[in-house]
Amino acid sequence: MSKSLFRFCLWLGQGVMLLLLTLLIPFGFLEAEIASAGPVEWKEVPATEAGQQWWDIGSLHYDKDGNLSVLSRFTPALREGEKQQNGSLYLMHVDCDQKLFRDTSVNGLHRFRAEWKPSDGDGLIDAVIDEVCTAEVT
Repeated sequence: MSKSLFRFCLWLGQGVMLLLLTLLIPFGFLEAEIASAGPVEWKEVPATEAGQQWWDIGSLHYDKDGNLSVLSRFTPALREGEKQQNGSLYLMHVDCDQKLFRDTSVNGLHRFRAEWKPSDGDGLIDAVIDEVCTAEVT
């Protein structure tokens, strides 16, 4: 008896789920939001001995905490006798008031609990912070 009751409850539960899906999808409740990538407009900062760095004007926006968020990319300088290394893509958050930054994503991998830190004299990061903090945010 309990086996047939279990099957009935399972059948009923599946029926209710199917009914809910049938009703909710046409109204858009389960519709996935399509992310659209805007145009990328890289702005290069002055190169240093360490390499080159760019930031994307189109990605510049304020995050939920009021700090700036920007996509940046870095390519290390080519050293004599070495093969060109691949660059890295960063999602940087910038605190303009304190001149601090944190990389919340590196090459698409999220960095949980990324710490705020100063540039420690890194000319590329200093230049990105300066330019981003004076740029017009649209």
